[in-house]
Amino acid sequence: MVEHHPVHNSEVYLLGLAPRPTVPPPSPPSPSTPREAGPSSAIEELCLDDPESFEVPVEKNSLAKERISGAIHVLNTEATALRALTHLYRNDATATQGFNAAVGAITRGKGEGGKIVIIGVGKSGHIGKKLVATFNSLGVHATFLHPTEALHGDLGKIGKHDTVLFITFSGKTPELLALLPHLDTALPVIALTSHTRPEDCELIRRRQGTILLPAPIHESEVVSFGVSAPTTSTTVALALGDALAVVASQELHSTVTSVFAKNHPGGAIGQAFLKPRELRDLIVPLCEIPAWESNNVACGADILKLGYDSPSGWVRAGDAIASPGCIKALSTAHMTWPVSTIPNLLVERGEWISIHADTRISQAAEWLRKPVMSPDYDEAAFNENSILAVIENGEIIGVMEAGQLANWQE
Repeated sequence: MVEHHPVHNSEVYLLGLAPRPTVPPPSPPSPSTPREAGPSSAIEELCLDDPESFEVPVEKNSLAKERISGAIHVLNTEATALRALTHLYRNDATATQGFNAAVGAITRGKGEGGKIVIIGVGKSGHIGKKLVATFNSLGVHATFLHPTEALHGDLGKIGKHDTVLFITFSGKTPELLALLPHLDTALPVIALTSHTRPEDCELIRRRQGTILLPAPIHESEVVSFGVSAPTTSTTVALALGDALAVVASQELHSTVTSVFAKNHPGGAIGQAFLKPRELRDLIVPLCEIPAWESNNVACGADILKLGYDSPSGWVRAGDAIASPGCIKALSTAHMTWPVSTIPNLLVERGEWISIHADTRISQAAEWLRKPVMSPDYDEAAFNENSILAVIENGEIIGVMEAGQLANWQE
């Protein structure tokens, strides 16, 4: 006999809805079965320090390329303008005559105690201030004058022997035109401008006799960069002004390097000028070398002691001389030997190698290396212990060892 009991299950019945088919729950995942093929390959180790494991996003890579492309465009545009300016001053009669006249005006004024007064506004004014610094550092007295300040008392900066340099790309800057009537008509005036012909420049039309220094650009900055910001135009103005300063300085001074060194003692440039450049900068003055003055015959120990007491390490004995290198080569056995019997200690005056004091160190070093290092010489005319006698005005002013130059580098 079958007994009837209530049936228990987990189903939920919603009243009033049609019954839906029962869906069995999903089966649990089966455990993975190892493959019968070869062993699995190892996972590559990730190195966070490897730059190649990272790729630059496309957007950033494109932005970087765009930046570099823009920079190259600016640099190439300004370089092209400088090449065009070079071609102009090589071939154009107006440009070459203007440059010669400008240099002549500056050098004549400097000879009479005059200076160059540079005038400009805006970016041209900034270029003018830089050129003032360049002129002064090269020994050509220069000053900057703002045209508005000039009309309010600063005209007193301009002397009767001065030369005035206007910097104006347009050639018609209002502030400069307003200043023109107040300048002495005897003053030489130079106009550094974009115009290549005097008749095209408003400033020159208003002041006849003004020297034209053309500084044109091959295309407008609007065409090049989409904006009229002074870029290419200031580059060519600065380059032409630098050319004017350097050439005028070379004409006024026999040695521009020494003038610049005197005017620029500070910074890395000043320190570079303190480095020895000529042989006169390395020598030991002959008058500062102590001599053996005893009537007794000197021995090796005497020379050693005298060399030890000598600030330079050099010793004189009569007309002969002992260099620090030769003294250091003395052995214990030489201490009691008379100096005349010690080989290679004293070098007689007739064996010294004469060389001019103004010889550049690098040049002298090259001369000495050739015979010393060359395999073509069976026996060199001198060695590292040879004595160089440095000559000025026909007199020996000092000495040095040839070995000092053997490994010399600028």
